[in-house]
Formats: sequence, C-alpha cells, structure tokens
Amino acid sequence: MAFDIIQTDQAPAAIGTYSQAVRAGKTVYISGAIPLVPATGDIVEGDFEAQVREAFANLKAICVAAGGDLGKVARLGLYLTDLSNFGTCNAVMTELFSAPYPARSTIEVKGLPRGVAFEVDAVMVLD
Repeated sequence: MAFDIIQTDQAPAAIGTYSQAVRAGKTVYISGAIPLVPATGDIVEGDFEAQVREAFANLKAICVAAGGDLGKVARLGLYLTDLSNFGTCNAVMTELFSAPYPARSTIEVKGLPRGVAFEVDAVMVLD
C-alpha cells in the first residue's frame, strides 16, 4: 500500500523527522500538533486555553489538507503538562466537536516540544 504524505502551510511545519500527516487508504494519521502560529513558528501568546485553541486550529488545517475535517476524526490523543487543565480541554472540545465524540486518551506528560503545555494528535477516517 502506498502512503500519501500530507503537508500544508496552514499548520506549522514539522520540527523533527516526521510528516504532518500520512494517509494510508482511507485512514489519516496526524502527528502531534502543538500551539505554534503557522506563519511565524512562534508559540501562540496567551494562557492554556489559547494553546489548546491554536493546537486544534493546526489539527483542523491538517485535516482539511487531507480532504477531511474535525468531524471525520475517529481518535484523539491529548497531552497536557498539567492534568488540572483537563476541564479547559473539554470546554474547547465541546465547541469543536459534536456527539458522537471521537475516542480519546488524555495523558499528563512531564514536558512537550518547545516547552508548550498542550499537544494533540489524531486519527481521521475519510469516506
């Protein structure tokens, strides 16, 4: 099976040896999106909620570039450096997703790239 590499300038470029996303058949595996502003590569200014919103905006841009949208996401992985911010993630997600919600794991981690407080990855299934 051939893999299609997904790349968009509407989301930050990869900062390591990985692709923004890889499509295998109808499944798209989206790498971790962190709250970097695509135009500058800088961490978004603001609080934890601003970081969550920017990371999800980057995730959405990659979904669109792959031919889908957030509604096609089957699974999310959320990574937080402080699990006490869990409620903020849920609040933002209720604005971006509707039932039935994607499967999800939420994991507290010691650190994330560039010192951000939030990262999200996803698996999307296209029609």
